[in-house]
Amino acid sequence: MTGRDDIKKLLDRLQAGEISAEEALDQLGDLPFKDLGHSKIDNHRELRTGYPEVIFCEGKTPEQVSGIMEYMASQNINILGTRAGPEAYKAVREKLPEAEYNELGRTISLKQVDTELTKTYIAILTAGTSDIPVAEEASVTAELFGNRVERFFDVGVAGIHRLYSGLDAIRKARVIIVIAGMEGALPSIVGGLVNKPIIAVPTSIGYGASFNGLAALLGMLTSCASGVSVVNIDNGFGAAYMASMINKI
Repeated sequence: MTGRDDIKKLLDRLQAGEISAEEALDQLGDLPFKDLGHSKIDNHRELRTGYPEVIFCEGKTPEQVSGIMEYMASQNINILGTRAGPEAYKAVREKLPEAEYNELGRTISLKQVDTELTKTYIAILTAGTSDIPVAEEASVTAELFGNRVERFFDVGVAGIHRLYSGLDAIRKARVIIVIAGMEGALPSIVGGLVNKPIIAVPTSIGYGASFNGLAALLGMLTSCASGVSVVNIDNGFGAAYMASMINKI
């Protein structure tokens, strides 16, 4: 679908008397983006990529976040905001009481369109409990995009038997997200045990020489296991976005 298709639908609605000429002009003004002054909302993102625009809340004021979400809610789409603090959520709740906040994952989500969940699922693993916030960002993202998700938390290499206890279910996943800090070894271990694509996520968890996730990132990039790709440090959203695309191929 393209912008031309949107305009044709708008003209059809106008001819059918479903909307007035003034309403049609207002909607035409919103194509292909809506200018809120501080932000320009990409109305055609979902048409081009299959997923609506996602709001990165960090660095935005609560008022900006709530304004963006209020407009997006009027478009009757599912909405996701990442890296959102409590103050941003409070501002959003005043305008959108149905919005949900995942405190660990720091996400604000509003589901307005029911999406049939995939039969196949994404497995999300963490090396430790400290990695769960990144995993929750990934989980909320994947679920809002219509994916089934199975969580396997705290299965790191320091107690490898914990990983083996869930290995059968992990192997049945369509794609696997593996999240780890410290030395970032878990994706390599998993990569040697499964035949599914792995998306590795380094986290900023660890003592001094972990360099806020740089050690884990380099370890994952130099993994000896095949089939392992790597996203940026703490980027649970990016991992889930890619996993969703793979799961729906």
